[in-house]
Amino acid sequence: MRLIPSAEAMGAAAEAAQRSVSGEIEEERGTVRITASDVVGGEVLPPILADFHAMNPRISVEVALSNRNEDLLRGDADIAIRMIRPTQSALVAKRIGRIDIGLYGHRRYLKGRVTPQQLGDLRQHALIGYDRNPAYARLLERMGVPISRDMFAFRSDSDLAQLAALRAGFGIAVSQLGVARRDKNLLPVLHSALIFPMDCWLVMHRDLRSSRRIRLLFDHLAIRLSDYARSSRFEK
Repeated sequence: MRLIPSAEAMGAAAEAAQRSVSGEIEEERGTVRITASDVVGGEVLPPILADFHAMNPRISVEVALSNRNEDLLRGDADIAIRMIRPTQSALVAKRIGRIDIGLYGHRRYLKGRVTPQQLGDLRQHALIGYDRNPAYARLLERMGVPISRDMFAFRSDSDLAQLAALRAGFGIAVSQLGVARRDKNLLPVLHSALIFPMDCWLVMHRDLRSSRRIRLLFDHLAIRLSDYARSSRFEK
């Protein structure tokens, strides 16, 4: 079992080396690998990357979706989008902005039901939430939501599955404001009492700053993700 981490590290290093030789350092061609959370990768990045590829057709993009922070130091990815500031000195980090998270319900679900007016009212509703991942529990605790796993009528550790259930009218769920605001059928719930802010960071290894293709994508992401962050803020 001790060989598994070493094998994974060797595999990541080999993949990083392959990406490195896919394009010369000063050329606008080759492959760039990005890692992001499920929601950011599945909901936010596609149009951003489509625009980038239209401008840079010789640069291929790989996207790894994971709510785990991939290790940039060992080459798991070239660029990471994170919701926590990295502490390693070898990494270059740019703060993108604040992304707010709140509760939403589909118009179809809320029709004919009493919309929650206080946190305790959530107990009277079908809630969408986590299954086994304790990170979701910690998030809810930080948001001050008085619920536990057993209270969820729909349980999944996939953010995209939770979002799909929300859009299907299953119940009330957490969503990034920037994602929910794109759907006029998703209505805010308890936003005056319950908003959780997260900082968004764009990160890469400092040794990759001289790579033109990586720098081009990094700068493009910085601009477009900043626009998204502005659309995700709660204003009283």
